This record gives sequence, C-alpha cells and structure tokens, in this order.
Amino acid sequence: MSKTRKALICGVSGQDGTYLARLLLEKGYEVWGTSRDAQASSFANLSCLGILDRVKTISMAVNDFRSVLQAISRSEPDEIYNLSGQSSVGLSFEQPAETLESIATGTLNLLEGMRFLGLPIRFYNAGSGECFGDISGFAADEGTPFRPRSPYAVAKATAHWLVANYRTAYGLFACTGILFNHESPLRPLRFVTRKIIRAAVRISKGSNEKLALGNTDITRDWGWSPEYVDAMWRMLQTDNPDDFVIATGESNSLEKFVQTSFSEVGLDWRHHVVQDLGLFRPAEILYSCGNAEKAKRILRWEASFKMPDVVREMIRHEQRM
Repeated sequence: MSKTRKALICGVSGQDGTYLARLLLEKGYEVWGTSRDAQASSFANLSCLGILDRVKTISMAVNDFRSVLQAISRSEPDEIYNLSGQSSVGLSFEQPAETLESIATGTLNLLEGMRFLGLPIRFYNAGSGECFGDISGFAADEGTPFRPRSPYAVAKATAHWLVANYRTAYGLFACTGILFNHESPLRPLRFVTRKIIRAAVRISKGSNEKLALGNTDITRDWGWSPEYVDAMWRMLQTDNPDDFVIATGESNSLEKFVQTSFSEVGLDWRHHVVQDLGLFRPAEILYSCGNAEKAKRILRWEASFKMPDVVREMIRHEQRM
C-alpha cells in the first residue's frame, strides 16, 4: 500500500487554508495545520466546513525559526503550504513592520527549515497579484515586472524572490502561486467584498444603513477561493517547480461588484452606498488583471467562477446565516 501523504498548512484557519485542508482531506492526505496558538484558536472556519476533528492542529510562530523547525519536524510533511502572514493590503499601511516580518521573514524561516532538515519536501508559497502594481489595462503574466504599491505587496514580492533564490541555489522544490483576488463566504469581515455582501443582505432585510466605500473606480480580477486552492495543489504535483499566475483573466470595477451584489437581492445600489474619502488608500492600484495561460497549459487549471458567480455564491451563503 502507498504511504499516506502528509501536508502542513501554515495558516490553516484562514480562507484559503480552510478550503485547502478540505481539498487535501478529500484526496486522502493527513493534514496538519498551524496557528500561532493552536490551543487558544477556535478554528471557526474549519468548524464551519465540518473538518476540524480531521485536522491535526499545532502551534507555530512563523517568524520564530525554532518554532518553525519544531513544527516541520513534528509533522514530517511531504508538502508545506505557506498561507500564513498578515493578509490585508489596507492594514499593511498601518502595520508595515508586522506585515514584512510575518510574510517575508516567515517565508525565509520555512525555506531555511526545509534546507536545514534536508527532507524531500515540496513547498508552496502564497504570492499575490498585488506585486505587479498598476498594470495600465493589460493582464499580467509570470514575466510582468513587479511594481508593488503597498507594504503588503513589497512583502509578497520579497517572499517571491526568496522562493526563487532557494529553488535555484539549493535545489528545493519550491513554487509561488501569484494569485489575484479570490473570495468566498470565509473572507474576514474587514475585506471590502465581504463588507459589501453583508451590507447588501442586511439592507434587503430592512436595515436603513448606508454602505460607506472608498474608491469604487478601481478594478480587480476576482475569482473563487475553492478553485484557487486546487491550483495550489496542482503546482506541487508537477515534475519541475515553477511559479504560476492564478486568475480569471477578467477585471471588473468595484462599482460593478457593488451593483451586482445589490442586484442579487433586488436593490439599486445607488440608493444605499456613500463614498468615504477616509477609506481611500495612500497608494492604490487602479487596474488589476491576471493572465493564467501558463497554468492552463501546464497545470490544466482554469477558473470557471467569474465575478458574478462569486457574488451569487457569497450572497446565498450570507442569506442562510
């Protein structure tokens, strides 16, 4: 009988970590998941999907090399998925040092841990389409230069090049998925997409509130998180480690996202939304879109959910809550 494969998901309690854990469990993996304090964490998302009792949770501080080394040694994974670190672009302007340390230093510690232990582990690093910055109306691919416009994007770009360096210098099987925006009902409430969805449903049920938003002219390439975690897994099943853009290839304005959300509940968004200049970021990406042709060709992966599908699924989930 073949050995059960083991995966260590760093940041298992987040949106992507939870969907990835479910996917790997369905594929027969033994899944380990980290949190800074596993004993204190509620792992609410894992409970939401009904898989908490099937994931072995352990404590790990990604910015502490000794802690990282202990987690890898204890779980003995075949695959490591690095999904940890500060994940909000907006918050990174308020907490730049924490953002850089949790993302860049955290990635470095994981890579160093793999190198130190000398185990044949395959490593996935969560990159971001934010690294490209404002790409002026075209879809970014793996050859597009990085021009980060936030501390979050700077940290992700740093982690990306660390992965590339360790792959080249030490022969590690290490990949970065350059993922563009991807959403789900598990998105934290501080993210604008979940904020919009929740407000639209509340207003449709009789709330008299106004939804305050920043710049609604920005455009983003929005996909579906459960599809994107499948791309992560596929990257670690290839013969040769590489980096891949993961995106839908379609960009929509935030205004269009708002309009679609309110239309799903039978409302005209213009009657319920106000602009708040205080929500504008110090430096904003006006246009973002990804070209995932390489992933389609090599990974046989392609997004089937586009922005209206994402909105519909998030609205339906919110209405059931």
